[in-house]
Amino acid sequence: MNIALCHYRVGETDGVSLEMDKWKKVLENMGHKVYFIAGSTGTSDGYVIPEMNYRFEEDLKIERNAYLKLEDYQDEDELIRAIRKQTLKIEEGLKKILIENKIDLIVPNNILSIGRSIPTAMAFVNVIKELGIRCIGHHHDFYWERDNFSQPTCNFVRKALEEYYPPKDDLISHVVINSIVQKELKAKRNLDSIIIPNVFDFDEKLWNVDDYNKDFREKLGIKDNDILMLQATRVTNRKAIELAIDVVGEIQKKENRKILEEAKLYNGQSFNGNSRIVLVLAGMIETADDYVERLKTRAKENSVEMLFVNNLVEHSRCIKNNNKIYSLWDIYVFADIITYPSIQEGWGNQFLEGLFAKKPMLVFEYDVYKKDIKEKGFKVVSLGDKYEFDEYGLAKVNKRVIKRTAGECIKLLIDEDYREKMVEENFQSGREFFSLKSLEEKLKMII
Repeated sequence: MNIALCHYRVGETDGVSLEMDKWKKVLENMGHKVYFIAGSTGTSDGYVIPEMNYRFEEDLKIERNAYLKLEDYQDEDELIRAIRKQTLKIEEGLKKILIENKIDLIVPNNILSIGRSIPTAMAFVNVIKELGIRCIGHHHDFYWERDNFSQPTCNFVRKALEEYYPPKDDLISHVVINSIVQKELKAKRNLDSIIIPNVFDFDEKLWNVDDYNKDFREKLGIKDNDILMLQATRVTNRKAIELAIDVVGEIQKKENRKILEEAKLYNGQSFNGNSRIVLVLAGMIETADDYVERLKTRAKENSVEMLFVNNLVEHSRCIKNNNKIYSLWDIYVFADIITYPSIQEGWGNQFLEGLFAKKPMLVFEYDVYKKDIKEKGFKVVSLGDKYEFDEYGLAKVNKRVIKRTAGECIKLLIDEDYREKMVEENFQSGREFFSLKSLEEKLKMII
């Protein structure tokens, strides 16, 4: 079977791109021919439809006017004309690719669920109907989960959300990634769906220090006896990176540094008065407001050193402008603890990556984690499941929780046996519940 996996982008380090890589690998192992179609392809091969790109100017203009304020077009009719013009361009490009490659099955990722790029959703539905191609909508996120896509500025946009996100059609079946949205989709749209959670290839070669990545810490100016706390997600508000800052700030306090200085670190290094605790942020910055500036302020108040290193990180290793670029997997190798304080996730790719990397994780128990992941028995440093926003719009949890989690992180930094037992058990549970084998079994049911 010829299968097209589609998204606004592929070949990057966001969760959807990474999940598409896994589907491609499994589907190819099953004997299918798989193509990527996207607005940009990053470090992957695929077909590009420029109008689908996250940063395509006309699309961003439509999005602003559809959800924020209708001000760049004279009225709703002019916005509709702009949407239809864009839709036709995407239809033309999509139809050409599907026909040329004799595509039997199309799998749009988030295109028919999240609410962004109305022209892309309309084009996909129109082409699916016109060509009679079977479709599996792979829905990672829904517009009703996102404030920026759930406040339409006019009636046309309101109707588009109801008609296309996701659409009801006999050619289109639906895959969701957690049990919460499965119930919501049934309640809101009376649509049935199959749950296929995020997975990981737990049988691939473990990530290790090698000749390519061995200079990573040095490149960042981080010494072997410094502590590297890794935030591997994109930098966006719902990732609640401020909670990681609070915990690192607590570890940084004099009495806690003293504990680290008096014991050898788990890796045999000696933490001393000159050693630093650095919060490294590896993901793309994707925020429409001043979130990064607020993070920097919070970090300064807590005496936390943050390093934004996305300019050194890509989906895959490469050389860019004569500079060595590391893969996301390289960064995990050098982390002492993974921070994963997201207050909202569709599932949790970075959680699986942390399991595979055999690193301890600091986790906020977001709804999907509590419902679909926690029951598997993973051991994490838990920030609990309750938060509120402060006057700056940043998440905060009880100070007692911050103190407790900092203490647990310190134990994981100095107790090698305790740490080793935790990460090994987590790895084995990850392999049992979220392997590529489990994905293959589910795909066989629906393809």
